[in-house]
Amino acid sequence: QVQLVESGGGSVPSGGSLKLSCAASGYTYSRFCMGWFRQAPGKEREGVAAIDSDGNFDYADSVKGRFTISQENSKSTVFLQMNTLKPEDTAMYYCAFEPHPAVCTAQYSTFHYASHRGQGTQVTVSS
Repeated sequence: QVQLVESGGGSVPSGGSLKLSCAASGYTYSRFCMGWFRQAPGKEREGVAAIDSDGNFDYADSVKGRFTISQENSKSTVFLQMNTLKPEDTAMYYCAFEPHPAVCTAQYSTFHYASHRGQGTQVTVSS
């Protein structure tokens, strides 16, 4: 059973930075997609960033140039470095993991059908 443990959320002022981590364990898949989606109160879920086991990545237009997704050498942990944060980035951020994905993009459909999701970590950006 795949387990995802997220960390790194918090509260920062506008323009600040945070780094989220998602550690995956309990899997043996060689190909997978990992990424982040978010949900703000009263809003629909939005894909943020995704990276596959080959290191290919994708970002939502709303975060391009500000967020960077990466993975450690073992590929079991994915990071989301968030810079120049804006109040509209305030949301619960969730990590997702999908083995043998047909596609791995930042579109929410990638995460909607993901087999495994984390519990979420709150990111709050004050103006």
